[in-house]
Amino acid sequence: MAEPYVKKLSTVLLEAITDKDPLVQEQVCGALCALGEAQPAEVLRACEEYLWQHEKLAHPYRTMILRAMETVVSSHISDLDKDMARAVIFLASSEMTRVKDLVCDWQQAASNVLVAVGKQFIGLVMEEVLSKFQPGALPHYFVVQTLANLAASNVFGMVPFLTSILSTMLPMLGMAKHDTMRVAFCCALQHFSESTLEYLANLDQAPDPTVRKDTFATDIFSAYDILFNHWLQSREAKLRLAVVEALGPMSHLLPSEKLEEQLPKLLPGVLALYRKHAETFHVSKSLGQILEAAVSVGSRTLEAQLDALLAALHAQICVPVESSSPLVVSNRKEVLRCFTVLACCSPDRLLAFLLPKLDANNERTRVGTLQVVRHVINSAASQMEVKKPFILSSMRLPLLDTNSKVKRAVVQVISAMAHHGYLEQPGGEAMVAYIVQQCALPPEAEPQKPGPDSEDPATDSVRDVSISTLYLVSTTVDRMSHVLWPHLLEFLTPVRFTGALTPLCRSLVHLAQKREEVGADAFLIQYDSNVTLPSPYAITTRLLTVSSNPYLGDGRGAASLRLLSVLHRNIHPLLGQRWATTVPLLLEHLDEHTEETLSQKEWEERLLAFLRDTLAVVSDNTWICQLSLEMCRQLPCYNGTPQEKNFLYKCIGTTLGAASSKEVVRKHLQELLETARHQEEAEREGLACCFGICATSHLDDVLAQLEDFMRSDVFRRSTGIFNIFKDRSENEVEKVKSTLILCYGHVAARAPRELVLAKVESDILRNIFQYFSTKVLGIKVETKDPALKLCLIQSVCMASQAICSSAQAGSFHFSRKAELVAQMMEFIKAEPPDSLRTPIRKKAMLACTYLVSLEPALEERVQADLIRGCLHSVMAVLPEPEGEEERQESLYLDTMHALEDLLTSLLRRNVTPQGLQIMVEHLSPWIRSPRGHERVRALGLSACLLRHFLEHLHVSALVPFHNLGLLIGLFSPRCADLWPATRQEAVSCVHALLYLQLGYEGFSRDYRDDVAEQLLALKEGLVHPDPAVLFHTCHSIAQIIAKRLPPEQLISLLLTLFESLGDPDKNCSRAATIMVNCLLRERGSMLQEKVPEIVSVLRSKLQETREEHVLQAAQHSVYLLASQHCAAVVSSLLGGPLPFDSHTCTLWRALALEPSLTTQVLGLLLEKMSRDVPFKETRAFLLSSSPGREATLLPLAATCALHEVLSALESGPAVLELYPQLFAALLLRVSCTLGVLLPRSLQAKERRSVGSAVAPKSLEPCSCAVDALQAMLLRGGNEDVVRRVELEGGWQLLRTSAGHEEGVTRLASAMAKCAGPRLPLVMKALVCTQSSVYEIQRVTSTAFLAELLNSNVVNDLMLLESLLDNLAARQKDTSASVRRLVLRGLANIASSSPEKVQAHGPQLLTAMIGGLDDRDDPHSLVALEAMVGLARLLELVKRQDLRSVLLHVAIRIRPFFDSEKTELRSASIRLFGHLNQVCHGGCEDVFLEQVVAGLVPLLLHLQDPQAPVTNACRFALRLCGPNLQHEELAAVFQKHLQEGRGLHFGEFLNATCKLLVRVGRTGYRGGGRGPGTGTETEGLLCRCTTSRNCWAAWRPPASSTSRAAGRTSVLPPPCSWGSWCCTRSRSTSHRWTWSRSRQRCSFCSRTQPPWCARRLPRPWDAWSSSPEAPAAVPARVCA
Repeated sequence: MAEPYVKKLSTVLLEAITDKDPLVQEQVCGALCALGEAQPAEVLRACEEYLWQHEKLAHPYRTMILRAMETVVSSHISDLDKDMARAVIFLASSEMTRVKDLVCDWQQAASNVLVAVGKQFIGLVMEEVLSKFQPGALPHYFVVQTLANLAASNVFGMVPFLTSILSTMLPMLGMAKHDTMRVAFCCALQHFSESTLEYLANLDQAPDPTVRKDTFATDIFSAYDILFNHWLQSREAKLRLAVVEALGPMSHLLPSEKLEEQLPKLLPGVLALYRKHAETFHVSKSLGQILEAAVSVGSRTLEAQLDALLAALHAQICVPVESSSPLVVSNRKEVLRCFTVLACCSPDRLLAFLLPKLDANNERTRVGTLQVVRHVINSAASQMEVKKPFILSSMRLPLLDTNSKVKRAVVQVISAMAHHGYLEQPGGEAMVAYIVQQCALPPEAEPQKPGPDSEDPATDSVRDVSISTLYLVSTTVDRMSHVLWPHLLEFLTPVRFTGALTPLCRSLVHLAQKREEVGADAFLIQYDSNVTLPSPYAITTRLLTVSSNPYLGDGRGAASLRLLSVLHRNIHPLLGQRWATTVPLLLEHLDEHTEETLSQKEWEERLLAFLRDTLAVVSDNTWICQLSLEMCRQLPCYNGTPQEKNFLYKCIGTTLGAASSKEVVRKHLQELLETARHQEEAEREGLACCFGICATSHLDDVLAQLEDFMRSDVFRRSTGIFNIFKDRSENEVEKVKSTLILCYGHVAARAPRELVLAKVESDILRNIFQYFSTKVLGIKVETKDPALKLCLIQSVCMASQAICSSAQAGSFHFSRKAELVAQMMEFIKAEPPDSLRTPIRKKAMLACTYLVSLEPALEERVQADLIRGCLHSVMAVLPEPEGEEERQESLYLDTMHALEDLLTSLLRRNVTPQGLQIMVEHLSPWIRSPRGHERVRALGLSACLLRHFLEHLHVSALVPFHNLGLLIGLFSPRCADLWPATRQEAVSCVHALLYLQLGYEGFSRDYRDDVAEQLLALKEGLVHPDPAVLFHTCHSIAQIIAKRLPPEQLISLLLTLFESLGDPDKNCSRAATIMVNCLLRERGSMLQEKVPEIVSVLRSKLQETREEHVLQAAQHSVYLLASQHCAAVVSSLLGGPLPFDSHTCTLWRALALEPSLTTQVLGLLLEKMSRDVPFKETRAFLLSSSPGREATLLPLAATCALHEVLSALESGPAVLELYPQLFAALLLRVSCTLGVLLPRSLQAKERRSVGSAVAPKSLEPCSCAVDALQAMLLRGGNEDVVRRVELEGGWQLLRTSAGHEEGVTRLASAMAKCAGPRLPLVMKALVCTQSSVYEIQRVTSTAFLAELLNSNVVNDLMLLESLLDNLAARQKDTSASVRRLVLRGLANIASSSPEKVQAHGPQLLTAMIGGLDDRDDPHSLVALEAMVGLARLLELVKRQDLRSVLLHVAIRIRPFFDSEKTELRSASIRLFGHLNQVCHGGCEDVFLEQVVAGLVPLLLHLQDPQAPVTNACRFALRLCGPNLQHEELAAVFQKHLQEGRGLHFGEFLNATCKLLVRVGRTGYRGGGRGPGTGTETEGLLCRCTTSRNCWAAWRPPASSTSRAAGRTSVLPPPCSWGSWCCTRSRSTSHRWTWSRSRQRCSFCSRTQPPWCARRLPRPWDAWSSSPEAPAAVPARVCA
């Protein structure tokens, strides 16, 4: 790296050191140091230049640079040249003394640089420092500090300068007034003294070997005087400690006589500091140095100070040690160092002071004293050699102390004694026994860790210290071998030393191996001379028994076996070779396992096999009998350890089984039965195992001994009739019976299989039930002792197992099987169902497991009761709370395994789908349980059963797995259970079922299906708590199922999944919905025949649950089905009861989710609605004989369905596509349901719904259709149409027969205004329906089309021509209403297209005249519509078209002037006015005659009681006026007959009559004539006083003729002038002529007289024959 680059890099780093972030500063400093490692000189030079150039740099940054320089210098001091060293020294000196005030970090860093350089360049450094250490002036604090540090870091370089330094410094001591400066001088003197002592101690390496201590004595004493006599008295604690630290090394440099002189003052002065300072380390250190100096000069004054010294030091050693304080620990070491100094000079005085302290009861005193004793034994061994007995005897009381701190201290003292030969002295055995006793302490009795107030500095417990001490002493201290061997064997067998077995065995193994190395004779134990040692039988029994629990006590099993192997020659001479092979195998097995993984049962079997092998090798009956005797003797020793005692019983059984003496066997068995503690469960089990193991070789003897014991006095003493009711005696007897029953069970289990079948029923089970069932006075008394029950169950289980394992089990007929099963079930049912406290049910189920596999088979009822009872006994058990003991958890797991074994055993007898179905049916209620723990157990059992079924499946022929769908449907929803364990088990169940199906399809058992194996990969997703992940996994599972499920199983799977929709676990319910929909999507195409069933189930499930997710899923299911089987789904939904409930409505709305599907559905519904007749004719029930109408069900249901589908927002696109068809069909459906009743089957339901609290939608047929039509318009985007019709009340009108036409009209008007673009197709659809067989439908469509012509939209859409043609085609319709509406529509053209009227004038006029002539309308409504239409059209048609029909119209409407219907009168009169209006200025004579003829009726109707008629008359008269060609008369009409103006009828009539009289005299200017001649018109005035009988009151006016006033006129009034009643042509007409004989018009054969002749019922009766009557009228005169 180039130097300029290093310099630049260094400069950059130095610039960055001023960063405000401390972390950055540290990193920069580290970078400088790293750079300095590569280029130290360049970095140092850069730092030096930077500091000189930046003199104002703040001291914290200068400090960091100096620290970096110190690091570089320290690492590369040897690489620096003098120039660089001089520059660095000068910089550091300058930085150190730049300011007088103390800036510790900065100045200390500079001082450290000087010290670092001084290690190599001491001369240059001293030159610079001494230049600032001048006589007569106090130097800078850090100058003194630097000198002190230089002395410590470079001893050989500094000592030569000390003489001059001390001579300069001594005067300065008196000048130092501040404690800080004094502390610096004390520190310097301390380091100077220490450097001098080190220099003198290594003169052979010193540069100047002539240096002597005397050289510094005078100066040091002078300094000592100032420090001790002046500065030590300071109140400043820091200064006092600095003084005392300096006095210690200075005392070694004082002249001998001066030291002897100062000791009487110096020692008390230093001891006094113990009371002044809490931290006494420096005091103790200095005191030790002073004592060493005093001893080194042979001071005699020390004796006088000894008592004070011992007392002070002992007090210090008794101070409790705080492990967190290093100074306290160091102080203790310095105090012990002082004791060592005193022990070397005054051992007797020291022991005389210490040993009495051991008798003190104070813990601190005793512990401190023992620590001093241990230290003295180790550090002053030669001085203590003769004091050994004295010290041993003084340990008597400490050995009895129970305090753990004292014990630990005693053990440490004993350890020290062992190393120095104390234990070889008399009394040493007690020390060994004490160590072993402490090794046997239980670990749990020791504190885990020192508390916050603990005064114990050690962390190891007494036991740990003792174990370490024992092993250390036995392995490292050779002189202890003959002390410990074979003495330690005495501690093996006593129970109180059980805890120490592991360290004892390890120590003994080491000692034995050492003895064996010496020689065989030294190894063999001489039992004769060591009577206290245990026998070989005792050692073998002890070590083998404790090995049964191998990991207890730090692995005592391995230690015991190693010791047993080492002692083989002392146990038996023949065992060495065999044990050399077998013991290592046992040890290897222990090494391969841990306490958690080791199987206790397997380990005990290995040990028993080891014992059997040992007995076989020995093959000495005497030795075997002695061993069994020793084992029996040791049994009471293990009363506190049941497991080991149990194992010892097994060892006894094994040993007795190897014994050949039957007497010894029976004797020992008898003793075991008599001495056993039958109340202890473990002991009963152990004793039974002993009998069972023994029975392998002595079956008959064991059975005989058991029967002998039952008959013995020992057993009978407790079973008397009077004692059985005593609680204590009864309890004892029950326990003895339990033992005996258990013994029989173990005998059956262990006995040779070829012998057990013959004795199992005759001897074993007979005696078992004899003990279990007690009879008192002939009454059977059932026991309540659970232990007895357990023993019975266990024995039955073992007996059954023994039978099953026998080679002849298949042919063995177990006659007591049903009885035993029933007994087991009684036990199971007696257990509390919600808790698990005893293993009774577990063992009873285990017994049943073996029993059911025996012949004969159980009856089906018994088997069902067994399964049901066991499930209820286990599944309902409540889970234990968190943190419960592991024993309960283990019991629960064992019980579950027992239940699994029982169920699989039952299934094994019927490995068929039917057998599996039976099992699952029993589990099904638990699988669906609302309690999670029951579900997880049930699923676990199901998975176990399925695995077992799969493992034992043997398919000889391809048969269907007929219940696959049911089973998958039961398990698969549980894949989303709230409990993760349940989800895992559910997947396992589905996985097993798929492989079962593959097996039934012929695949081999080891075949692996890629699809099915995907289920296992999905398990991870089921652990995830995220619902999205969970349900996605369920969907994937459903896809896998869909791929592997046979088609015939699909419907059963779906139906089962539907059952899960109402699952109380919402997760499972959701999973079921997901799976259903997935299956429908994947496999729904094959379900067409099952659609009705699926839809029906869906409806029923929706009625059972109110969950939103179920509703949504059902909608989706219906959607998926419909997308594949649309017609079937629609038919199925239509088959539901009416009215549709909310769930069915929801399903209908689901069909609107997808436009193409919705289009299909709507099309099908339209077809359904139109296929059947809309109603049936019937007669009103019990009301009248008039016919009525009832709606048919299918169209009604289709209408309701349409409404629901159209109510869905998503149906919009489909509605737009089918808009015209839907509109037309629904509009016509509205029409054909007017007045239609519900079917009788639904009427009662409708009445009930009206009376219910919450009424559903109305089922009234017409309302349903109107609602559907409204919904259709809304979905079609015509909200404004619906709103407009609603505002006009059109929807309500549509529902009524009377207002239906008006409602249709308003609907058509709204459509024309708001939905014009829809109209062409709508019109096309409606035109197609005009040939409907139903009149009302034709009426509705015609009304709609007619109203369209009232809007301009028909022109915009170019619909006028087609509409006119369509309407004109309906003029001959059989329905008068249709004909009427046709006329209205044709007339509407006047509103929408007035400019088109002339073009179609002849067609329109022909239609209207045809309507006037309509003879098939009894109510003349067609004629009325024609008159209204003509009134609208007249002004718009061409005059030439009108002229040809004008007269005919006028004549045809005259009869309606006096119609009884107001509408007809009003319309005809108003039309008459319009006729006059169009004839203004060009009225033909023939029409004028009609005008004149119509005046009288018009005048009369001015007094009509109906306002419309009156208004029409005013209108007509006003328009008639101009045509009368009489201006005055026209003016009167205009004046008096204005609209909205009141009419004074008398005044008006008077004025009118006057004008008419005038007209009559002068004749009409138009050439009109009356019925007579022109000269006769003067008598044509009618003076009517009433409007009804005008001619009856008629009188001619007075005149110059021969007719006198009051004479009957020979001429009728003008009202009877014959109207033109028939027309041959436009030019000829005939008046009314009457033929009395023919009763008809003489010309036209008319049977009715004209209107003027019909004013009264028979108006012509008022005429009488007269010779003066004109020929044109009947010969009648007015009466």
